Formats: sequence, structure tokens, C-alpha cells
Amino acid sequence: QVQLVESGGGLVQAGGSLRLACAASGRTFSTYTMDWFRQAPGKEREFVAAITWGGGGTIYADSVKGRFTISRDNVKMTVYLQMTRLKPEDTAVYYCATAGRQYGGVELDAERMDYWGKGTLVTVSS
Repeated sequence: QVQLVESGGGLVQAGGSLRLACAASGRTFSTYTMDWFRQAPGKEREFVAAITWGGGGTIYADSVKGRFTISRDNVKMTVYLQMTRLKPEDTAVYYCATAGRQYGGVELDAERMDYWGKGTLVTVSS
């Protein structure tokens, strides 16, 4: 079992930055690829970024590429999402998730995630 708890959301002006964190429990965290998704009001949940279990590989949605950076600290069992040059359209609840498969490949499909946090709200004002 893996438990995920997000933090770091809040209200920020357009052009600003925020860093989200996702704290995980479970001794196998370091073997799991980790993802960030987001869901804006009235929209479907969408993929934002993913990082491989070792941290050497990352993938981003086109909408955030060049502005967001995903990273992880396997000792602290935490995944981060550094968000810069935020836009109003980045406003959403941000979720940390994992498919929970040891040494698995990167997954971008929300339907393949087995574990989710409860989310943290990011609001970007114009």
C-alpha cells in the first residue's frame, strides 16, 4: 500500500511560482514511477508530468513543458513539482499518483494509476 499526501498549493499571481510536494509512505516508493495530474473545474483530469523510479527520466505535458519541473528525493520519499511562469489556465487541483508497479515504466494514463493523493488546489490569478 502507498499513501500519498500533497502540499504546497495556494493562490499566486500570474507569472509567479509554486512548489508542490507529495510525501509518500511505503518502503517501495523508490521503485515506483511517480506522476502529477491536475483537474480544472469542469474539465477532465489531465496528465502533467512523470518521473521514473530512479529520477533519471522525466516527461511533461506540452502545456507545461519548459515551465514545470518534476523531481524526487527517494530518501525523503517525496516527489516535487516546481511550477514557474504560472498562468491562469494552470488553476486546478493537482494530484500526485502512481501505478504502484515496482521498476515499472512511465505511465501517462490516469486510468492506470492505482494510488492517488487527495490533491492540493493551485489558483493563479490574472
